Amino acid sequence: MKHLLVLSGKGGTGKTTVASAFISLSRCRAFADCDVDAPNLHLVVQGMKKMQTTDYSALGKAVIDSSKCTGCGLCGAHCRFGAITNGMVDPYECEGCAVCERLCPEQAIRMAVSPAGRLLLYRNRTSVFSTAQLNPGSGTTGKLVAAVKTQLSEHAPEAGFTITDGSPGTGCPVMASLSGADIVLIVTEPTVSGLHDMKRLVELISFLKIPCVVCINKFDVNQKNTEAVESYCRAESLAVIGKIPFDKTVPYAVNRGKSIDMYPHSPAGMAVTDMWQSFYKTYIQG
Repeated sequence: MKHLLVLSGKGGTGKTTVASAFISLSRCRAFADCDVDAPNLHLVVQGMKKMQTTDYSALGKAVIDSSKCTGCGLCGAHCRFGAITNGMVDPYECEGCAVCERLCPEQAIRMAVSPAGRLLLYRNRTSVFSTAQLNPGSGTTGKLVAAVKTQLSEHAPEAGFTITDGSPGTGCPVMASLSGADIVLIVTEPTVSGLHDMKRLVELISFLKIPCVVCINKFDVNQKNTEAVESYCRAESLAVIGKIPFDKTVPYAVNRGKSIDMYPHSPAGMAVTDMWQSFYKTYIQG
């Protein structure tokens, strides 16, 4: 099984637009959305029926039994997150490290596990789609990303090729998404921040020794910055496998829940189709 991971150094570059088009063009039988903080791949994936919803529990939150508590203050003094004050726990500050539970001489503190999000599974006649939604303010995104990938592998064990829409940036969910990836497609844009954040992402991927290619979205909005991206890619020996022009058809398609390849005569639709064919011949078929 080959795993393609689509990433971007920053949000708003068109990562999900490219990922959804690749899923459609490849007729992919197994795909996932690992941007668990703000998943949106389901908005442009049609014909999928929700089959399963599972509560996701992260680290527990400290709960103090007032009938056992003697008010010694050890828990508050050693809580590095400042979550305990006068024997009261602020659940929004508690990170679930359980130091207070271990230190309490009266065993008055326990770690209570509560749902921190939902793990979702979609199916149609031929495909499986795994995704998740983390509750606002909840942590351990990497753990939830790992659960999304595990769910996909369990329900689509015979798929020969998978596509994962990852998170923007270089943080914990991105590092969790990179585990097991065979190749990464970075979608960037011709802006100063787009190039800067792409460089940080390339450094991470290079450290993990995962093959990487680049796509420049909306390349024609700033030719100077596009040339800067291409120059950087040449210096780093990164292949630019496609350049997508700015196209008003893209938001039109997204607003109708469709991927851009469904508009094959549009400039963006033609560019994405050509890019997929080149990618398939070079990195999948080859």
